[in-house]
Amino acid sequence: MRKLTPPTRIIPVAILALGLAPAALAAPRTYEIDPEHFSIGFMIGHVGYEKMLGMFLEGQGSFVYDELTHDLKSGTVTIQSDSLFTNHQKRDEHVKSDDFLNVDDYGTITFKAGKLETEDGKTGTLSGTLTMLGQTHPVELDVTLNKAAEYPFGHEEYTLGISARTTLQRSKWGMDYGVEKNLVGDEVEVILEFEAIRQ
Repeated sequence: MRKLTPPTRIIPVAILALGLAPAALAAPRTYEIDPEHFSIGFMIGHVGYEKMLGMFLEGQGSFVYDELTHDLKSGTVTIQSDSLFTNHQKRDEHVKSDDFLNVDDYGTITFKAGKLETEDGKTGTLSGTLTMLGQTHPVELDVTLNKAAEYPFGHEEYTLGISARTTLQRSKWGMDYGVEKNLVGDEVEVILEFEAIRQ
């Protein structure tokens, strides 16, 4: 009679035969955005002549993600409003005033992630809510997973590299200064680039 292979030996062999590492079958994991590799940019029209470039220099975030099923369980990104930078001091002061961001009363801008829809795990649409100037409205971001691998140097932890883009209509949050005469555009293109380290 042929000796049966114990189930505890069959499962690891089956995993290897499918080319799946045991770690890939783990439960959803927490990822924290590396503040040294977190770029928060935006573009907004100026009197129809150009799209001005700006950045927020301080932000943090984390999320819970299952890489096998591509299921995003939760996620939050918080941006410090007064970290705005447009390479012009007087303009920065104006944008930080109550005509725009009102950083004295609203020190943060917060995105809370909702559902991630993706067919291939590489590109997809992330829905969520954005809270700014005390108002919360739904937003959608186009997201791309650029790379998922052990970091080649430094912290050497498993890291995701992600790009995200969205366009906001700032007047929805009550920020309507300059919109009527098209002095400052209503649409704001938002650019997020970051690396997130698995915890």
